[in-house]
Amino acid sequence: MSAMEDLRQTIARLRGPGGCPWDQEQTHASLVRCLIDEVSELIETIDHLDFDHMREELGDVLIQVVFHAQLAAEAGHFTLEDVAREVNEKLVRRHPHVFGDAARLGTAADVIVTWDKIKATEKRAGKSPDQKSPFKSLPPALPSLMYAEAVWKQIEKQALPAEEAVSRERVQTLAEDLDDATLGRRLFELAAAARIRGLDAEGALRLEARRVMGVVESRVNGHPSS
Repeated sequence: MSAMEDLRQTIARLRGPGGCPWDQEQTHASLVRCLIDEVSELIETIDHLDFDHMREELGDVLIQVVFHAQLAAEAGHFTLEDVAREVNEKLVRRHPHVFGDAARLGTAADVIVTWDKIKATEKRAGKSPDQKSPFKSLPPALPSLMYAEAVWKQIEKQALPAEEAVSRERVQTLAEDLDDATLGRRLFELAAAARIRGLDAEGALRLEARRVMGVVESRVNGHPSS
């Protein structure tokens, strides 16, 4: 029996009769905080290239994946095998240059372009007729900085009309001579200034990103921006 199957059975045993009261009480919702905590701890080991602890933290993240699959299996929705099969099929489908007859790709940038094209086709196939937003669905719990980056990425990729919402000229000026150290310093200074003023930096950035999305969506759908 594989180590993965051992882990799956361990989680099932913890959830089953005579198992652990804490594990038996958990739901998908109650485990969200655990998942966030475990991913955060994994990121810390990656930042420090701490491979011994990275192995441990990867295991803790894996527990969360198996746990959610176990909950879904108990409710008759899907199994861990279904999760693995679906993601494997997606990897194969989105790499036709490796697993199919498509021409070989020479750079990582070429791979991303191909991946996004296939992904867009998949998303369009599953898009409801009344879904008019040009922005792909973003996880609401995504940290606001990543949320803002994702919004701007979609604006750039689709050449969306964002002039009424954000100054491209100012963005380009800010980007000049920007490096990791300078970016980190500016972001830290803004966070510190927000703290001094009693402002919610996380919330403010999320609201601004959503404002930009709203203005762009209005332009795309032919409505005047407010």
